[in-house]
Amino acid sequence: MTEQLTVADLKHTKGRILGVDFGDTRTGLAVSDISRFLASGIGYVSPGGIEKTAAKVAEVAREHGVSAVVVGLPRNMDGSEGFRAERCREFAALLTSHLEGVPVAMIDERMTTMSASRYLNETNTRGQKRKSVIDTLSAQIILQNALDRLKN
Repeated sequence: MTEQLTVADLKHTKGRILGVDFGDTRTGLAVSDISRFLASGIGYVSPGGIEKTAAKVAEVAREHGVSAVVVGLPRNMDGSEGFRAERCREFAALLTSHLEGVPVAMIDERMTTMSASRYLNETNTRGQKRKSVIDTLSAQIILQNALDRLKN
């Protein structure tokens, strides 16, 4: 497997970035504005299976004309990586093969789902509506964290 990039490796790219919160059932997506100031959720995909998901996310990336992709890397609180992190690395590698020439970087996503859940609790978003937005919101948080790192 090739070495995977970090957000710092995207410093010299220009243009929109796609943020991805990979999940086995739903994969949340967000895209930045052209100036890379703000992340906006654009929904989720759920084509089924890691290969189909990578192909679908690559299609979305091309539709939005992104110059880079950031995939969340779930780590344990102690910084170690478990099965989910391995699965996300596998997804990022597949996505890289679908997006020739577009860099795909990984970013630590610890606490993003908790942040998304806290926000949805504060806005009293429940039930089916919550299910349909949590992955998108997580992708938006992942991407905004990456954009903030690129600014500093």
